[in-house]
Amino acid sequence: MASTASEIIAFMVSISGWVLVSSTLPTDYWKVSTIDGTVITTATYWANLWKTCVTDSTGVSNCKDFPSMLALDGYIQACRGLMIAAVSLGFFGSIFALIGMKCTKVGGSDKAKAKIACLAGIIFILSGLCSMTGCSLYANKITTEFFDPLFVEQKYELGAALFIGWAGASLCIIGGVIFCFSISDNNKAPRMGYTYNGATSVMSSRTKYHGREGDFKTANPSKQFDKNAYV
Repeated sequence: MASTASEIIAFMVSISGWVLVSSTLPTDYWKVSTIDGTVITTATYWANLWKTCVTDSTGVSNCKDFPSMLALDGYIQACRGLMIAAVSLGFFGSIFALIGMKCTKVGGSDKAKAKIACLAGIIFILSGLCSMTGCSLYANKITTEFFDPLFVEQKYELGAALFIGWAGASLCIIGGVIFCFSISDNNKAPRMGYTYNGATSVMSSRTKYHGREGDFKTANPSKQFDKNAYV
């Protein structure tokens, strides 16, 4: 029962993390920078993995897609690949998790389902690591440029998408670890069947022996030993 509850918790945590990781791909604010006037913000610059935009004080945004994938910076290509891999791994991990959970009717025996659930946990951990690495790589580039005194171009700060990605990656890793530990809970579960209890077995054997001896004496009264006959 405890193993089933832990699997359900792990599934909910992992799916929540996978949804958060998936939501970071179309999110706009991976990095953001503002130019402030004396009263209001005159312009807001922001970018993600697919485009870079600027929003003026009236709320009108002008965006420009990245012209060529091969002409992109290496860190953007790496982040794209890692985030897509994280989403793909999370999708397959959710399928394996549904098959391996005890509360479902597919997957075979409990032993086989436990192995599938452990495999789902490993996949979710890999998904979380990919997302964590992609977001950290992008954030490292932002912070390096921000604190570089020789960098004279537009400086950006960390956007909301990075924090969402880190949160989703953490949930995927936590859920995957719980899935991996569920296989040990299945191995520790007691088997249904005969269980040996030494004291009870000895007492029952003695009771059976005395009962049989009494039946034998009752059935054969002529052969009972009479110690007075030899006095």
